[in-house]
Amino acid sequence: MKNLLKFFAFVAVLSLAISALYDYRMKHGGLGVTQRTPEKYSLANSPNIDPKQVASLEALNQERRALVKSVIPSVVAVKTSKKVGVRRQYGMDPFEFFFGNPRRQYRGRDEAVVQNSLGSGVIMTNEGHIITNNHVVEQVDEIEVQLSNGRTEKARLVGADSQIDLAVLKIDNPGVKPLVFADSDSVQVGDFVLAVGNPFGFEETVTDGIISYKGRSSDLGELLQTNAAINPGNSGGPLINLRGEVVGINTAIISSTGTSAGVGFAIPSNAARSALESLLKQGRIVRGYLGVQMRVSQNGQPTPGEVVVDEIVPGSPAEDAHLQKGDVVRKFDGRDVKSFSDLRNLVSQADLNKKVELEIVRAGKPMTVTTQIKEQPAGYQTGRVVPQQSPTQQTPGDENENENQSENVLSGIHVGELTPPLTRQLDLPNGIHGVVVTGVDSDSGAADLQKGDVIEQVNQQPVNSVADYNKIIQSVDSNQPMVLSVCRHRVRSFLVLRPR
Repeated sequence: MKNLLKFFAFVAVLSLAISALYDYRMKHGGLGVTQRTPEKYSLANSPNIDPKQVASLEALNQERRALVKSVIPSVVAVKTSKKVGVRRQYGMDPFEFFFGNPRRQYRGRDEAVVQNSLGSGVIMTNEGHIITNNHVVEQVDEIEVQLSNGRTEKARLVGADSQIDLAVLKIDNPGVKPLVFADSDSVQVGDFVLAVGNPFGFEETVTDGIISYKGRSSDLGELLQTNAAINPGNSGGPLINLRGEVVGINTAIISSTGTSAGVGFAIPSNAARSALESLLKQGRIVRGYLGVQMRVSQNGQPTPGEVVVDEIVPGSPAEDAHLQKGDVVRKFDGRDVKSFSDLRNLVSQADLNKKVELEIVRAGKPMTVTTQIKEQPAGYQTGRVVPQQSPTQQTPGDENENENQSENVLSGIHVGELTPPLTRQLDLPNGIHGVVVTGVDSDSGAADLQKGDVIEQVNQQPVNSVADYNKIIQSVDSNQPMVLSVCRHRVRSFLVLRPR
């Protein structure tokens, strides 16, 4: 007992000694830090350039601030959530064992996991209607909209369309500030634009750039291309011009990483406005159709500057106009037609039952025909093209040669059928069509593709099955770049594969 008391006494004395030594060192220069005299310094008090020399740049800066300030209140964050049933694991995280996980609702051997995602939107009516992308709000249980003042409100889905990838939401807030649609037909390459949204969850982020290309064809129709940075979370946000008007709705990127690489795409405002009004009036997007399929060359690409009719759909407006195979369409209702995309967009946005004139060239002679545009039938393939047949029959040797050529481009990408269970497992948009990537050879030149990516198109040709994919492999020119339309989770992008 005495020894124990002596031990405690020793510990107490030692503690007091250490404490005293610590106090002494702190009062006399700290722990190993010697006293020093302050450094003398002086900061610059004037810029290296006279502000008068850059007055125009300062004015531009002020104007840009005013532009952004006027736009921000109309841009919202779209927050969605849904419950996904997954198989419960037998093991348990020790942290969950002691503290639990309130986000999980255990039900026997299954559990419901809440998945959250984030996108952007823009207010376009005084009544609180918001435009966003369809893939942002597709197959979700709850939709919330966060305004620029931080206020969050429940949103109702008014209507959506996967073909153009647009959706309309509604919030009950009379104090909203809508933006104005610009005329996207008047947009020119080089025009200054701002992309506004919530990339990576950073709200009210603004990036700037220009219109890089106009009329870029895709499975969503013609798109505006911009170098303004568009990242995940920007989807559904507006592309703004110098007058604070919406020229487009941000929707897709070309990227190998899923983040911005300076090539972004927006749905033109004219198409967005037409979709908005159609969804509000009809509850669906009403599209006109003509009923023609165009001719393409052997490499699957249309002849530049020409729209050559190859097939006529029976009972269609094209048949009523007495169009014939081989006719070249030059104008639709007085507007120039330079590509099948031009014709498709003009027809889809035309008023139903309206009489229109088509200026065509038949056997080298110009002529005009008249028809009435009808509503597009359900399931009609708007972008279908018919390959031009080769004048000579292909021999078995030629077929093998074509197979060997394409092997260097696409055969290193291994694909499988996209089934409904796999669609849910990969958290893909509803109604998506394509093939799922099951593997990529290291020497294929397609290292940017990942297992689980879905290839929707190859060179604008839709892919609905592995058979479609293999058929396209046989038809593409392996000496030309390949453009793949790829969906990774809920982010759509384009991937360019160049011949090696």
